[in-house]
Amino acid sequence: PDDFIIGTGKAFTVKNFCEAAFSHVGLNYQDYVVTDPLFYRPAEVEILLSNSNKAKAKLGWQNSIEFKDLVIEMVENDIALLKNRGQH
Repeated sequence: PDDFIIGTGKAFTVKNFCEAAFSHVGLNYQDYVVTDPLFYRPAEVEILLSNSNKAKAKLGWQNSIEFKDLVIEMVENDIALLKNRGQH
């Protein structure tokens, strides 16, 4: 057994995620998402970045999907789930 970090080594924000997800379905996230500083989480570190060098070296792992494509895949999956739920 061993522990591995899997990630791209690139930083993205919740805002980046919202922009990609909502724009994929033709919406502006600012029309639907409300932020409240009361719920901001204090950062333990300035920036979080993955380091997957160990996974690359020991497992031959390689990142195969870009951030925006992953977000689109997630949105499409949720859309399919909603469509399937409506058929039951």
